[in-house]
Formats: sequence, structure tokens, C-alpha cells
Amino acid sequence: MSDQTEGEAMSFAALPTNHLRPRREKVFGDGRPRPLDRNGKARVMVLARALMRRTEKGKHYGAITAKALAVLEALLWGFHNARSGLCFPSYESIAERAGCARSTVAEAIKSLEEAGLLTWVNRITRIRERGPDLFGTWANRWRVIRTSNGYQFMDPKGAGERAFSSKSEIPSGTEIQDSFSSLKPPALPLLDPDTPLERALSRLGRNLGALPEAAA
Repeated sequence: MSDQTEGEAMSFAALPTNHLRPRREKVFGDGRPRPLDRNGKARVMVLARALMRRTEKGKHYGAITAKALAVLEALLWGFHNARSGLCFPSYESIAERAGCARSTVAEAIKSLEEAGLLTWVNRITRIRERGPDLFGTWANRWRVIRTSNGYQFMDPKGAGERAFSSKSEIPSGTEIQDSFSSLKPPALPLLDPDTPLERALSRLGRNLGALPEAAA
């Protein structure tokens, strides 16, 4: 086997098989809407602008490009409903509002998802159509078609919140602390001085200071 053929075989083997690749969730109806107010949208845009800064030498942009930022801005401020969280425009509508090509929208959404700014699901619907079956008899049947994508945006504040953001938020003198402070150490078992083993243990404990003289 030549080096070129061997290299092609190795690169092909490194690719995941189709059944191992992650599949998009297919959702009937409006997708997975997530409400987001103006402040939340502003936080998403601030994070996106920060991710545009170049991090590698010789590279003019960072994790996302200016076109990706324009697509995100079109989705957030042009199509996303802050109250209901619905956002499912077509690629053509996004491209028209963002001022770019349809292919650019596809690449931008991919980079925005990789940057952790949004995620999406396939929105599908059922339509009833009339046609012949396997035996040539005309009948009604249902067909599932994909309509568009349902987009969700990741608010940096909501993603980074924890139960307690700082130690100062934990009240002092809690019941847990009080219960631990009120606990008394268990009483030490009495050792039988007539047993050689327990007599030796008593002597060792006395030497180490672990046992009081009375316990010996």
C-alpha cells in the first residue's frame, strides 16, 4: 500500500460513522422557545463582540466573524420574540436582514453554536396528501416535512449563575453550623486493665495524650 493510499485510509477511518454522529432533535410545532428580554439580548451581543477579538497571531477575527455577528443580531433583534421566545425564520429571511448570502447564514449559525451563543432544533410538521398506494389505490396519507429551525439563545448570566455567587451571600450562623458546634464528642470506651491487649492500648493512649489519666 502506498503512503498516499495509507494516509487516505487513515483519514477515512478517523471520520465518525453516520450512526455515531449527533443527530438534530426534530420537534413538531414551535420548537423549544426560550424567552429573553432586552437585557438578556444585550448580554448575548456583548459576549459575541468579545468573541470576535482575534486570539491567534495572523488571524483577523476570533471565534466568530463579523458576518456571524450580523446573523446573530438579525436573529435576536429581527426575529426573536422576547416574550414567547419564538424564533424560527428561514435562511432566506435571515440572509436578507443580515445582508449576506444564504450559504453565509448556514456557516454563521454553525460558528455561533460552536461558540456557545445559540442552539437550534429542526422544526417539522405533518401534511396530508392524496396519492396512490402500493396497489394503485388512491388514499390519503401523512407526510412529515421540515419547515425551518427553532433557535434558542444562551444568556451568559443565566448560564453562569450558581446557587451562591459568593461566600458573602451565605448567611452566618446557619442552623447547620450551630448543629455542628453543639455536638459533643462521643464518650471513650472504658478499657479493661486486666486484659493484656487493652492494658497495652491504655498505656499507648496515655503516652500519646489521647487518653486522660482517669481513662487508663
